[in-house]
Amino acid sequence: QVQLVESGGGLVQPGGSLRISCAASGSIFNIRAMGWYRQAPGKQRELVASISRGGSPFYADSVKGRFTISRDNAKNTVALQMNSLKPDDTAVYYCNAYYGDTYYWGQGTQVTVSS
Repeated sequence: QVQLVESGGGLVQPGGSLRISCAASGSIFNIRAMGWYRQAPGKQRELVASISRGGSPFYADSVKGRFTISRDNAKNTVALQMNSLKPDDTAVYYCNAYYGDTYYWGQGTQVTVSS
């Protein structure tokens, strides 16, 4: 099985920056896509950003221009650089990987944007 482990969450002031990362482990090869979802209290989980193996990114409209997703195919890692953070970015962020015909999920990391 594939295991995803997130790291880098925490508390940051509005306007600040935070970088979260995710590492996939297991007997895996050529993960097709990796991405980040988030879920705020009382809201459904939503896609924040994703990136294909070839490096083509997708961003939700709410984070365009502020967040940058990147991946290292050799290390099976994905990172999300979050700049100009807003209080409504507060959520649990979940790493996702599409491998074979299955979507895998990490345990989530809390990101809190507050003064």
